[in-house]
This record gives sequence, structure tokens and C-alpha cells, in this order.
Amino acid sequence: MSHSADAYFHVRVLIGLVTGLGLTRLLNGLSRFVQHPGHPAHLAWTLFMLIYIIHFWWFEFGLSVIARWNFEHYAFVIGYAALLFFITTLLFPDRMEDYSGFAEYFTSRAGWFFALLALVFVVDMLDTLVKGRAHFTGLGPWYPVRQIGLAMLCCIAIFIRNGRLHLVFGLIAILAELWWIGSKFRFL
Repeated sequence: MSHSADAYFHVRVLIGLVTGLGLTRLLNGLSRFVQHPGHPAHLAWTLFMLIYIIHFWWFEFGLSVIARWNFEHYAFVIGYAALLFFITTLLFPDRMEDYSGFAEYFTSRAGWFFALLALVFVVDMLDTLVKGRAHFTGLGPWYPVRQIGLAMLCCIAIFIRNGRLHLVFGLIAILAELWWIGSKFRFL
């Protein structure tokens, strides 16, 4: 294997570990929803994050185009994966004793959740640029519109405490993510 291929493999392994922790947290959380039905908006955002993290692992294959890795790229990509993990911990805390249920918990942490999610959409654009300007422009003009639009909606959602609006936004985000996967990332 070449040095570049070794570096890429090394990065993929660590990303896999971090995203695996996030997926585990989400799947454990979903099993808690089965045991104790929760808040529909919380469930929608859990499903969104599950889809997003699976998609993240898929589209990070694009890192294979980086011919030479430096520590800054490495730290950035690991930071992106860690950010996704932190969001999963906001969806499912270690302890729920202080809350009457998922609805109260999600509402109490919605500001943090949406702020970090807005950051994810911005970081994703930077991650796409790390793969090269050609890769960024190859995603078409809707890519930055989608990312900035979702980030702006997250910024608005930070200040909204309406579970129905959070649910509608969650369903829109799920549909947008599934459309994006289907239109741009079906094949490696």
C-alpha cells in the first residue's frame, strides 16, 4: 500500500470508531423509544441523525482523493466525526432522572441540538472543500443552498419551543437528506 493509502486507511478506521459510537448511541436510544414511547420530534431527529451518520460514513470515502494528508486535515475530519457523536449524546443522555420523559428532555436541549446541527451543515461544506474545489462544485449549485438553508432553519429552531414545528422541520430534514443521498451519493 502507498503512504497515501495507509494514511487514508488510518483516518477511516478512527472515523469508523467515532461514528460507530454515535450509531450505537442512536440505536440504543431507538430501543428506549420502543420501551417508553417518546416525543415525535425527538424521534424524527433521531432518525435524521441515524441517516446522516450512515451517509457521513459513506461520503467520507471521498477522502480517498486526498493525495497527501496533513495533521490539520486529519484533525478536522476527526473533529467532524466527534461533532456528530456529541449531537447523539444530546439526543440520548446517560441519565433521564431529572426529566419527566423524552419530550421534556428534548425541549430542554433543543437549543444546543440545533446549534450543533447548524454547525454540522457548515462543517460539511468545509469538509467538501477539503476534498477539492472540483468536488465541491461537482455537487452542483443546490449543495451550498441546501447546506446554508438547513443551517439557517436550525438557527431559527434554536429559539422555537414548539414540538410540532420541530417535528415538521425534522421530517423536512429527513426528506432532504434522503433526496440528497438518492441524487448525489447512491454510488461511490
